[in-house]
Amino acid sequence: MKVNKEFLIPFAGLKQGKHQFEFEINKAFFDDFGFDEYNDVNIKVNLVLEKKITMLELSFKHKGTVNVPCDITNEDFDLPVKGKLDLIVKFGDEYNDDNDEMLILPHGEFQVDVSQYIYEMIVLSVPSKRIHPGVKDGTVAADILDKLNELSPKEKQREEDKKEDTDPRWDELKKLLTDK
Repeated sequence: MKVNKEFLIPFAGLKQGKHQFEFEINKAFFDDFGFDEYNDVNIKVNLVLEKKITMLELSFKHKGTVNVPCDITNEDFDLPVKGKLDLIVKFGDEYNDDNDEMLILPHGEFQVDVSQYIYEMIVLSVPSKRIHPGVKDGTVAADILDKLNELSPKEKQREEDKKEDTDPRWDELKKLLTDK
């Protein structure tokens, strides 16, 4: 993955306090990561960086849409997504990003790359099962839904099939069970 300078935040020249950054995330951002599961992406990310004496606090929030195929109908639709992520940046002897909520940068570092955190935040906010909203309310007309309904087992047909297939001798015995 190549480093995009847009996502490098130079915190060394910033005063103590809160600083706000905005990012427009599109399909090219995910292409840089080699992630091709989304057809199109239109997400706005707000980042509030609070610089303190010994650490940085990063608060990410995102909201927008991701165009994905439906898991049932395979039709593409815009899935609304939103989420947030809080990250603490501290300084130590060596780089360490083992913890999901804390990043340790080496002393003397003057910028932080936030692209990986934005990527993970968005990918984790998209549900694993993606269903077109038209499937739930019945407004989407897809051939696959008609075929699924046609092939689904019908409860009434099962009962009728059972009644027709029974031997009349057994029907008389069943009456004995119900005559109690």
